[in-house]
Amino acid sequence: MADERLERRLAAVLAADVAGYSRLMGRDEKRTLADLKSSRKALVDPAIAAHRGRIVKTTGDGLLVEFASVVDAVDCAVKIQRGMAAKNADVPRDLRIEFRIGIHVGDIIIDDNDIFGDGVNIAARLEGIAEPGGICISRQVYDQIEGKLSQTCRPLGAQNLKNISKSVEAYSVDFNAAEIAGPTEPGNMKLKIDYCRAPDGVRLAYATVGSGPPLVKTANWMNHVEYDWESSALGHVFMTLARDFTLLRYDARGNGLSDWDVEDLSLDAWVSDLETVVDAAGLDRFPLFGMSQGCAISVAFAVRHPERVSHLVLYGGFARGAYRRGNELEVQKARALATLIRTGWGEETPVYRQLFSSLFMPGGTPEQLQKFAERQRTTTSAECAYRYFETTRNLDVRELLSKVTAPTLVMHKRDDQVQPFEAGRELAAGIPGARFVALPGQNHIPLEQDPETARMLEEIRLLVRR
Repeated sequence: MADERLERRLAAVLAADVAGYSRLMGRDEKRTLADLKSSRKALVDPAIAAHRGRIVKTTGDGLLVEFASVVDAVDCAVKIQRGMAAKNADVPRDLRIEFRIGIHVGDIIIDDNDIFGDGVNIAARLEGIAEPGGICISRQVYDQIEGKLSQTCRPLGAQNLKNISKSVEAYSVDFNAAEIAGPTEPGNMKLKIDYCRAPDGVRLAYATVGSGPPLVKTANWMNHVEYDWESSALGHVFMTLARDFTLLRYDARGNGLSDWDVEDLSLDAWVSDLETVVDAAGLDRFPLFGMSQGCAISVAFAVRHPERVSHLVLYGGFARGAYRRGNELEVQKARALATLIRTGWGEETPVYRQLFSSLFMPGGTPEQLQKFAERQRTTTSAECAYRYFETTRNLDVRELLSKVTAPTLVMHKRDDQVQPFEAGRELAAGIPGARFVALPGQNHIPLEQDPETARMLEEIRLLVRR
């Protein structure tokens, strides 16, 4: 009989184990097992799943993982090692769980869901020469990730690995020590605030923070670049993004530190303001991140300047506002809210603002709801809030959607209380090749305690880092 044809495929293989595992077990078996289990559950396994990896098998302290993407494999390893560094910050060195990781890309053989071949063997041997807490990759991996990730790689030269017939050119993935641990508070990063002027003379405030490749967040209603960074319900989102990117945010005209007394509130004015800010910041090409009303502005900018937008991320947004969607009940609700904004926004009593807080974050804690209510008067005037609300509810960028050329990710919560789920689906459906991610939950604001917020931030990283 003819031999069965072996199933083969090209894959990125990640091999990991715990440095000094036998020593740790000998010293405190119970603690070591508990620490390893908690690290797997809280960090390692979720990171692998988020990067679309498949855990092939575990061997006590070791893991063998297969990835379809080399970039995903290395990015996953970086996230694991950064997370472990932060977790170990207050742990005595001789008690730390520290992984060694090796990554290779090559041909593998599949047998009963297990994998074999040089692709696996080389990854395992590279793991063996990795430093505790480090990542060692082959030249084949390096060639695939060069220019696609922000990490630098230190050449280790040709390595003669055990039971591997040919020498393997290896690299160590280097980390900046401060970048590994990551700041724990916004105050650990320096927020730089600058100003520029739009063509019609309106002064616009913009802020940059973090390091790495740029990421621009389009302004939307109730922004305040300083307050949002220091104490708002969105601070954790911006702090997380600033760990991986140089994050540029700005206050829309009529909001925050930008001029409040403005004549023109329109889609054209908002797109022009975005042009002004990125020009002032000296950015030529960048990913663009829109939230809520900022999504329509982001779409319009991406169509007007396709050469400048590398990726487009849209969260909780819409292509057409409530007044244009034709749902009579939704229109009535929107008009009622507009009336409340005009009459109650500036009142001393927080009753009206508390209503908005409950709408934007029905699952918020009492403290989050209170701060969001306070935030409303801090970010804009009652008159500007009303005009902004009315203008955005009349937006309609459906005709622009098919002209978007940037790789696009659209995310929307299934039970969003501010923008209906169907609005997000319509937005994604109109953009060629857009990926749509339906998130659970009903908070329009991505709160820190919401499990889906971590997924949202990871999806952004995965798209933009490709």
